[in-house]
Amino acid sequence: MSRSRSESFEEQRPVGNEGEAQGESVPSDASPAAGGRRLALDVHGRLRTMILNGELPPGSVLLQAEMARKLGVSRTPMREAFRLLQEEGLIDARPDQRARVRSVDPEDLDGVYGARIMLETLAVSMTAKTLTAEDLERMSDALQRMQELAGGDQPDKWHAAHREFHSIATQAVPAHLQRMLASLGEHSERYIRLAQLGVPASWGRAHTDHEALLEALRLSDPAEAARMIARHLARTALSVLADVAPEYEPTATRTALGVAGNGQS
Repeated sequence: MSRSRSESFEEQRPVGNEGEAQGESVPSDASPAAGGRRLALDVHGRLRTMILNGELPPGSVLLQAEMARKLGVSRTPMREAFRLLQEEGLIDARPDQRARVRSVDPEDLDGVYGARIMLETLAVSMTAKTLTAEDLERMSDALQRMQELAGGDQPDKWHAAHREFHSIATQAVPAHLQRMLASLGEHSERYIRLAQLGVPASWGRAHTDHEALLEALRLSDPAEAARMIARHLARTALSVLADVAPEYEPTATRTALGVAGNGQS
């Protein structure tokens, strides 16, 4: 399995040291603390993208001073960005030790996908009979964009279309469940990218799954939509686990699939 891209870091556009992006102005009433927080969030977003797209593969050592130099910022926002990445579980950063990009945790992957299967089957079941012709057209457009971008050099655009597709398919649930689904989906992106890198056939298989889900929604068939989303999510989880941790027994994923997907894998 190819775990990373071979290209080197691209130098990012430098930003100023005290929370003010180069060429951009901070509102006159903004406090230095607020500006510093915005800068830390910007740095966190850049590093997060580099981890998720494979530029910083699992096991990579992250040195605050080096990364601050590469991104053109001071150590202060970099420390805050590292803290946020650790809270998300993307890096390990212990005192007096070098930070590293976390390796794949099979238990985390299994738990995330077990939860996604249960919640998304509920959500698509609730949504299946509520979608309008306009909703279905938007899903079709997102699916078309995904097909055009699959396997290309713009993975972020593919994932944006993918998020839109799944968001529409689950839109009938209450707002707090939508937030849970969005959080789990975001957490899953790292694993989706691993599947795409390690199992090239996953692109075509995922497209077939998405087409089948869209067809079930067009037919307003909650049971078939639930079955398809359960199988689709389980396939991603099981393919990554088979590649990176074949000895791990994915109890949560298989149990959720049995409950939500009629036991078909």
